[in-house]
Amino acid sequence: MDQVASKDTKYQLEQIKEIIQKTDNSRDQKLQEVCEVLSREEPAFDWVGFYIVDPDAQRELVLGPFVGAPTEHTRIAFGKGICGQAAETNETFVVQDVHEADNYLSCSALVRSEIVVPIKKKGEFIAELDIDSHTKNAITDRHRSLLEKVCGLVSELF
Repeated sequence: MDQVASKDTKYQLEQIKEIIQKTDNSRDQKLQEVCEVLSREEPAFDWVGFYIVDPDAQRELVLGPFVGAPTEHTRIAFGKGICGQAAETNETFVVQDVHEADNYLSCSALVRSEIVVPIKKKGEFIAELDIDSHTKNAITDRHRSLLEKVCGLVSELF
């Protein structure tokens, strides 16, 4: 990771820590602000959002706060699509070309690459961060590292 990327990552993580530490905002307001920071600071990110485990339907995700175009995928079953696959396996998924993924749920014809990072509390999957890019091969190792750290921080909100 070059020095500029490292500095950018540190700055973004500091912004997100400040958001999480606010005492006057709800969890969803904080998650919305995290989406806004990531969308604003990372030019490759065209859609940034959270899917949260539905407490009434344990094996289903419900769309939470997001930035970007509306999506018809407001509920996703575990195992379905990249988001459902990340929920099922509790692992980060990076897809550099969504057109080559057998289980991709298309949210927009413009999406070319995607990363989904699980959020865990005490080892249990509770939510995930989903990011789409309109650029093929847009997700870098720096993005993955940054987003995994973000999800570690965000887990405090659950």
